[in-house]
Amino acid sequence: MSDAINTMGLVGTGVMGAGIAQIAAQAGVRVCLFDARDGAAQAARDSLGGTFAKLVGKGKISQAAVDAALANLQVIDRLEDLRDCDLVVEAIVENLDAKRGLLQQLEGIVSPTCILATNTSSLSVTAIATGCRHPGRVAGLHFFNPVPLMRVVEVIDGLATAPKVGEALLALVARTGHRGVRAKDTPGFIVNHAGRAYGTEALKMLEEGIAERGDIDRILRDGAGFRMGPLELLDLTGLDVSHPVMESIYNQFYQEPRYKPSPLTRQMLVGGRLGRKTGHGFYQYEHGQLINGPQPQPVPTVQPLPPVWIATENSEDYERLSALVIDLGAHLEHAAQPSPQALCLLAPYGRDATSTCVHFDTDPAHTLCIDVLTDLSRHRTLMQNPLTAPAMRDAAHALLAADGVGVTVIGDSVGFVAQRTLAMVVNLACDIAQQRIASVEDIDQAVQLGLGYPNGPLAWGDALGPRRLLTILQRMSELTHDPRYRPSPWLRRRALLGISLRHEAPKAG
Repeated sequence: MSDAINTMGLVGTGVMGAGIAQIAAQAGVRVCLFDARDGAAQAARDSLGGTFAKLVGKGKISQAAVDAALANLQVIDRLEDLRDCDLVVEAIVENLDAKRGLLQQLEGIVSPTCILATNTSSLSVTAIATGCRHPGRVAGLHFFNPVPLMRVVEVIDGLATAPKVGEALLALVARTGHRGVRAKDTPGFIVNHAGRAYGTEALKMLEEGIAERGDIDRILRDGAGFRMGPLELLDLTGLDVSHPVMESIYNQFYQEPRYKPSPLTRQMLVGGRLGRKTGHGFYQYEHGQLINGPQPQPVPTVQPLPPVWIATENSEDYERLSALVIDLGAHLEHAAQPSPQALCLLAPYGRDATSTCVHFDTDPAHTLCIDVLTDLSRHRTLMQNPLTAPAMRDAAHALLAADGVGVTVIGDSVGFVAQRTLAMVVNLACDIAQQRIASVEDIDQAVQLGLGYPNGPLAWGDALGPRRLLTILQRMSELTHDPRYRPSPWLRRRALLGISLRHEAPKAG
């Protein structure tokens, strides 16, 4: 195999292919552009010329850099003109037979040392390499759209991929200024695999009716710090893209419950409610602009407010919640048991409000729960039980919103909204680490850069507390008997030992 990649062939010059060509040419790599559609390769080069001109106009790059990059872009008319390439990347239609056939055709053209890479996002690299005479030269090189802005690239080793191939591709990615992460050939690789927890858990909560779509999005965006709510994100991506990926990964993992798709998105897909592209998804859009996005719940007016009695699972939470309630102007009761008129504010992990009432032996009509896992200065989530009195619900809402911080009241649920979502995000990343699909560093980097999460999931798990997350998952599993919530061995062992989720155990043998 080539030690350095200086000439790259690119087959398929759509949006993804053009993006790959752009960053490679800017990095000094000679790129040969080929597309089976007449004129498509030349049109892509011309479009890149316009892109470069805009970058010059914005002062992002110099005209000399543009001239050099354009000089590196060569349009070719025949696959045979790729014979001298060090690497050929296919970015054609996401179809196994088409990709497999193209690689077999390329093997008859390129040199024995040329690397063949597939930009597949969902197909098996091993399956694509099947039929090649030299499958050891085949690897995955998965870019994300838009390529110049999405600065992570997955380098995937198929079952037969030679180690040196992945190393050469990682060096190429580094040369472009992107971050290469290395993964085994498994469904979804790293990013699409780890991303299953966010959307599927939101859909599960929507199915259960514990909160409205806007409430779920607002809690996870404002309270947990995600860039977009999961349902907003599904609308942006489009269910014609997202739902088939959900089904594909679920089936490739032989119906693993963690990845179970939702009938809600299947129904919306069939009904043509795909998201922004059709003007209607979870929300409505006109000319691509949101017209009925998540709205805050109206704050009730309650005077006078009842006294507040607090119960938490540890002293740290008690001190933090007590200080907040006092700052908001409430009278805090300190007795072992609440008075008959008190609002009981409980702070559980993983439990629903009903079981929390039983645990702390409070009057359900006077009880609400508050999620203390997330930053209470950003957003506050209250959870009522089936017997919560409307007057107490309104009093709790009014009190917690007194300083202008957003408050969302949800129905009874294990783990609120943020607890169960964050626990699932971290737990799934732990499973990816446990299966040695990628290193802990690459998992965190891939997810943070590829999905835009505020933290890598394993580092985030350390910040939230592995023992606390284990408790949340164990209780959700016990209360629901749903195997999707079973804790990963990676999480359980590190939580019990009191060590970081980023700690990699020594390899066996």
